[in-house]
Amino acid sequence: MKVGIEMLRDVARRAIARQGYEAADTEIILEIIMYAQLRGNNQNVIKLLGPGMPANPEAGQIGVAKETKLSALLDGGWNQGMVVMSRSCEIAIKKAKEHGFGIVGTRRTNSPTGAIGYYGRWIADEGLLGFVFSGSPELMAVYGSYEAFLGTNPLAIGIPTAGKPIVLDMATAAIAWYGIHLANAEGKKIPEGVAYDRDGQFTTDPGQALAGAIKAFGGFKGAALALIVEILTRPLVGATRDDDGRKTDWGNLIFAIDPELLAENLESFQAGVSDLLDRVKGLKRLPGVDEIPIPGERGDNYFDGVMAAGEIEIDEKVWRELDAVASG
Repeated sequence: MKVGIEMLRDVARRAIARQGYEAADTEIILEIIMYAQLRGNNQNVIKLLGPGMPANPEAGQIGVAKETKLSALLDGGWNQGMVVMSRSCEIAIKKAKEHGFGIVGTRRTNSPTGAIGYYGRWIADEGLLGFVFSGSPELMAVYGSYEAFLGTNPLAIGIPTAGKPIVLDMATAAIAWYGIHLANAEGKKIPEGVAYDRDGQFTTDPGQALAGAIKAFGGFKGAALALIVEILTRPLVGATRDDDGRKTDWGNLIFAIDPELLAENLESFQAGVSDLLDRVKGLKRLPGVDEIPIPGERGDNYFDGVMAAGEIEIDEKVWRELDAVASG
């Protein structure tokens, strides 16, 4: 069904507020969820359904556990992940603009950070190179195992150009965790070969996949990349664990780099990137290929289309449940 964008925004805002967030935090979360929704990213309003993302009533202030002129480690105080990551993004940008480089880690957040391409794009829009790594609970198997041990461990990279920034946003999992939740909510199957049931057998049933483990993309190489992200978002930032070694919070890492540390200036770097992209677009194409895509382009095109139309397609069942959450 089609839903007006402003209507969707209003219902999503009320659904977030119903989960216990103050107005300022509600607006931060809404912005990131709508970023995903309006780009066809599955880190969207599905997050507000089912158990949702309730605010932690015991959350404290976001604090700085350790800081230098180039770095900061934030103690999230068990606040919502998107709120903590937004604060870390601000700090990383500020440090990069003052000193050429900024690296910020977070720990002790109580929920996912949303579509991390949002933060990569934010940094790129400031004329900086942005790298974002996000941890999560044990949801994905390492290569050769079917036991959930790694997070889905997405990473995002934002690069400024003379036009729209390049934004790579990818999970290291063969399918995003919320992609499985969305399929489950819509009563659809998931693709073959992307998730195991609890007995280590491949399954297309999202319910069985949620009880099992996700496979890493790309075999050993994807699992190896996921392990690197795990290191950057777990021991590096001091993500806490219980007595059984399982994570009790989400660790994250952002770093921002001023291109002028190496490039002659920002404008020449942006022009060089844009020239490179033009050459990529002009390469000889294989049969049946209409256009060679670049990172972030699909989402930008989707965004442009829905904004021009003023409305967006949304599953009717998802819409009814979202409206119910918003209405309390």
